[in-house]
Amino acid sequence: MGNIPAARNGPSDSAPLGAMTLHPLPESVPLARRWFRKFIAPYDPACSVDDCVLMISELVTNAIVYGRADETWVVRVEWFRRGASLRVDVHNPGFPASVRMRRPDANDAHGRGLLLVDALAESWYAGPSRFGGTLVSFEMADAWPS
Repeated sequence: MGNIPAARNGPSDSAPLGAMTLHPLPESVPLARRWFRKFIAPYDPACSVDDCVLMISELVTNAIVYGRADETWVVRVEWFRRGASLRVDVHNPGFPASVRMRRPDANDAHGRGLLLVDALAESWYAGPSRFGGTLVSFEMADAWPS
């Protein structure tokens, strides 16, 4: 898939700790941030919730901008505990081959979302979604150290 780094683990098969379904509208981005903060709080992860919220903002924005479907569609966000790690999955109906990390120039206003995810997350993954379309996810290590 070109520039996409391989995740250490593929998509999670366990039940999510939380999930949200969002309409592909700009106002869904701040909604995703608020909902994630609210719904992750009872699990008290040791990783940076602020970093997770920033990455969710970037991936939901990308899902809204690049997701495409012939009928009404949604963006799905789910989060899972995988051992000591927190994994967040963002699904949209776009094509997996279109996910790539860009190297924007200093003057480019866009194109830094996956660079941020690559810098902040332990690992990230892009590929086919089990809902059809695209899955982009990230994993934060030591969210629940033993």
